[in-house]
Amino acid sequence: MTKTVDTREIILDVLLEILEKDGFSHVILRQALKKYQYLDKTERAFISRIADGTVEYLLQIDYVINSFSKIKVKKMKPVIRTILRMSVYQLLYMDRVPDSAVCNEAVKLAEKRKFTGLKGFVNGVLRNISRNKENLTFPDDSVKYSMPDWIVSMWQKSYGKETAAVMMESFLKTSKTSVRCNLHKASREEIINSLRKQGVEVSETQYSQSILYLDQYDHMEGLEAFQKGLIQVQDMSSSFVGEIADPVEGDFVVDVCGAPGGKSIHIADKLLGTGMVEVRDVSDQKTAMIEENIARCGFENIRTKVHDALVLDESIIEKADIVLADLPCSGLGILGRKPDIKYRMTEDKTKELAELQRQMLSVVQSYVKPGGKLIYSTCTIDKKENEDQVEWFLENFPFDPVNIEGKLGEHITSDTMKQGYIQLLPGVHPCDGFFIASFKKR
Repeated sequence: MTKTVDTREIILDVLLEILEKDGFSHVILRQALKKYQYLDKTERAFISRIADGTVEYLLQIDYVINSFSKIKVKKMKPVIRTILRMSVYQLLYMDRVPDSAVCNEAVKLAEKRKFTGLKGFVNGVLRNISRNKENLTFPDDSVKYSMPDWIVSMWQKSYGKETAAVMMESFLKTSKTSVRCNLHKASREEIINSLRKQGVEVSETQYSQSILYLDQYDHMEGLEAFQKGLIQVQDMSSSFVGEIADPVEGDFVVDVCGAPGGKSIHIADKLLGTGMVEVRDVSDQKTAMIEENIARCGFENIRTKVHDALVLDESIIEKADIVLADLPCSGLGILGRKPDIKYRMTEDKTKELAELQRQMLSVVQSYVKPGGKLIYSTCTIDKKENEDQVEWFLENFPFDPVNIEGKLGEHITSDTMKQGYIQLLPGVHPCDGFFIASFKKR
């Protein structure tokens, strides 16, 4: 007799790994979904929704629990704390699950995990929240959008309260999977037809010819278009790096921090089998990820190399037509996909990362040949790591900004594009938060 799997137990274990053992949310969830690949698509979607949602709304959820519980969240036992958190997310944000079922399942989970003595406490807190959830109010934007105070303050100062609110709200919305098409392997129409034949819901966008949004598919590895290397999972913002780099046939391109390889594969596709893209990263593990994607896509004008971007490689000084420097950053632009970042990151860490970026730029700028380009990018929304770096770079190295107007089509514009850079903002632009700057060597 086969034992049935309790999806809520899977969610509990996933959240314990993320919230109590400091695991990376996207890694832990991916591992769990792979392990339970045999579950029905709707069950796996249920696991993803609650695990992701609980992490996304964590600050708000803890505020709500603390408002209705005499024992504060920090003083609770980890299992009980996690059961309450995942249950409150369901009470507040999942209308399809009746409140009574949420409360009952939470009590069962507490019993299963040997906390029978606390099932009355769990039941009482959840039923109290259920009765009062329509009257909840939040004291500030940090709780409302479940965003740490220091990030709220930084964005409000940089972009104003209204734009900051739009950005924070956009992170809490569910989004479809974004893929970039390798358009020199197959046409957009051929790729769309292949996906739709397999029952995938495909949406197009006016902002990019190479980007498609996918929904209603079982798993990416099962899609023929993915297996044949016709598509690569990549956000539109990241794909804009390739558009701004704008390589010409025969170029030698070095990507200094390239894992998992999406930007480099895009460049290799644009080079039409000519030239060479050398994708580097700091470890065998990271380059193995890149090699897996290269093998699937079948491009021969791309290779990997294990190399630390902080260490000067004298063999390629002034040899590269284009250097891609997508450097380590705070990741505040991708909180919609990796929500745990906002709880890990601190203001001090952003300062350390900005300094690391400067050290790396000081090294990798020397690889660009005279007349060649350096493309600097980050997946964050932080002036220290972005606009301030442009100013510093131009003051210290023999480069000029490249006007990037028109590179991203008619619908993506910004006054700063004349100055060679753009800060993409989630909710304002139809993509992740991302920064791209283009420089040309004198």
